[in-house]
Amino acid sequence: MPGTVGRVPSPSAPTPGAPAGPGGTGSGAAVVLAHPWADTPLGPPDSWDPAVRAVVDLVLASPVPMALLYGENLVLLYNDGYAELIGERHPAALGRPAAEVFADLWHDPDAGEVVTRVYRRGEPYLAREAVLPVDRQQGGPAEPAVFTRGYSPVRDSTGRIIGVLTVAAQTTQVTQQLQSLSDFAAALSGTLNLDDVARVTLRYCLHSFDADRVSFVVDEGSAWRMVRRVRGELLDEADERLPPLWRRMPADSAIPIVVTARSGVPSFVADGQPLRDTATDRHDQKIRSLASLPLRSTVIRGALTVGYQAAHPWSPAERALLAASAELVGQAAERARRFETQHGTAQLLQRSMLPEQLPDLPRLRIAARYDPGVDGNAAGGDFYDAFVLPTGALGVVLGDVAGHDVQAAARMGQVRAALRALALSDPRPDAVLGGLDRLVASLGMEGGTHELFVTVVFGVIEADRERIVLASAGHPAPLIRRSPAEGEPVAEYVEVPPAPPLGLGCRPRTVTVPFRPGDTLLLFSDGVVERRWQDLTAGLTGLGAAVSAATSGDPRALCAVATAAVPGATEDDVAVLAVEHAVRPSRSASMEVPAEPTAPSRVRHWMTAQLTDWQVPEGVVGAAVLCTSELTTNALLHAGTAARVEIDLSSERLLVSVADYGTRGQVTRAQTDTLSSRGRGLGLIEELSDAWGTDPTVRGSTVWFEILIPAD
Repeated sequence: MPGTVGRVPSPSAPTPGAPAGPGGTGSGAAVVLAHPWADTPLGPPDSWDPAVRAVVDLVLASPVPMALLYGENLVLLYNDGYAELIGERHPAALGRPAAEVFADLWHDPDAGEVVTRVYRRGEPYLAREAVLPVDRQQGGPAEPAVFTRGYSPVRDSTGRIIGVLTVAAQTTQVTQQLQSLSDFAAALSGTLNLDDVARVTLRYCLHSFDADRVSFVVDEGSAWRMVRRVRGELLDEADERLPPLWRRMPADSAIPIVVTARSGVPSFVADGQPLRDTATDRHDQKIRSLASLPLRSTVIRGALTVGYQAAHPWSPAERALLAASAELVGQAAERARRFETQHGTAQLLQRSMLPEQLPDLPRLRIAARYDPGVDGNAAGGDFYDAFVLPTGALGVVLGDVAGHDVQAAARMGQVRAALRALALSDPRPDAVLGGLDRLVASLGMEGGTHELFVTVVFGVIEADRERIVLASAGHPAPLIRRSPAEGEPVAEYVEVPPAPPLGLGCRPRTVTVPFRPGDTLLLFSDGVVERRWQDLTAGLTGLGAAVSAATSGDPRALCAVATAAVPGATEDDVAVLAVEHAVRPSRSASMEVPAEPTAPSRVRHWMTAQLTDWQVPEGVVGAAVLCTSELTTNALLHAGTAARVEIDLSSERLLVSVADYGTRGQVTRAQTDTLSSRGRGLGLIEELSDAWGTDPTVRGSTVWFEILIPAD
């Protein structure tokens, strides 16, 4: 139908060598006027009514797609823009009735009926944003396009309606930008921290505005930090999930984005060299047009810039769209800043009550892991501890204080501190839990509540006597992975005498079980095995099977296996503590790695020398050094802090861990293909190691891997 098919023309000069108008030669107006109109109801041009002639002149002079539908048959007369719009229907459509030209569309809603009604009744009609097919002149399927079409009656000098004037304008780009803005708002609503906001913002602005350069800056105390993306950067899916690489800017920086962030005043440069004096590389130097928008927020200061390498007139509509985008970014950044502040406080409180260092003993290897529940913004009550008793034995504990708030974390701290004090005085597990029961009851009376629910399991490991003495107060039974000299490893739950949770008159009893070299004890919270949709027995069975099938009894590896043993997410916190009775004492060494470019090289030299001195097989040395270099590089790049490398060698395996002191989150297995475009990534670690995992720590996160030593 008129104004419904074809592609939108770009009003520009004719392409050299191409036909200049609808007829293929000369100007479009000349070709139209040369058409044999005498053979149509319109008649020869020299006989046209002056009013009709004025409308024809308007149509032919307009760069906008326009057409005159004349007479009862609605004969078509149109300009170059309309010719491009109707595609292959031109030039045969010229001088023919619209119902014949658009026979396939004439009976559609808002088509022939609308045109006929305008002609009969003289009532103008505006069709807003109708989605219509576009004819591809180059072949291929039709694609949807959005048009705004106007129909107006045309009258002659006597006032009689003699036709319909139609004007068609494609609004697909505006509609797509508005839809993109809606998608942008939805994506920002799912962001939790400023890294997420920056990642979503850069991706959206680069693609939605088809920009050459996008940058985002936020305040950081007295200074600023900025992140940038340029067109053509090779970022794969894994890179998109990684924390962006921020660059610190001084408070008085003259770069336009910082100036805008400080002043709160937007600026638009249509053509010039806006980054000439502050350019950091050739990408900045090439920018000719730049829009800088401040973030509107009471909590955070910042700005957003969009730039092009060519002159770019910033239209009012585009400025409005940029302002709306900056408004969304400001709101998201404010939420992220609040979340990071609250999250950091909660996590600091939670982790400050957990031991920073576990005992380093020659025959007992110890590891622990704590993961917050679904709401990472809340502090929880799960806790663990391991400490050497006056007798030389090792005390191990894991407990759970009900609740996910600051009060639960505070009570957890009280219980953990009291337990250690009681154990150092009298290490018998039943005596320790009996004393804790009285403490919890007292805390409940003091707080005027009967809802103080605390479960705990406490054990004393006597390596020289190859035994463990355990007692429990309402906590899940511990698990022991036994590795006999002959046969496959097997996991079994310890039958600890049952007792109610603390504070309810608990009178725990103890049980003594063997703990021989090669065995590993696993204490865990109920968040490891409980899922809403399945029975607790299924979770316990799944945990036992996973621990039995583990490649080794190394405690760090078993902690990772345990936390992933039961599929599905849990809303509870997860705490795991593992202790292995080593067959032989292990050797260990560590190195503090400064946050500087030469650090990975220094780690490689140190580690090669250390493992060679320990007579580790050459193949294991090569793989371990390569993996450690990757982890060190990524820790320095993405945490932005110094790191600590620790190696532990036993007769069965080599364990290496790299810990950072940052707070930008932890790496997940979803990122194993390529951790960074600057390195070979965790896919390499997964390929070269026998097990690997990540652990949150008190002040950052740790990535570790394990390589088994060949039997010979």
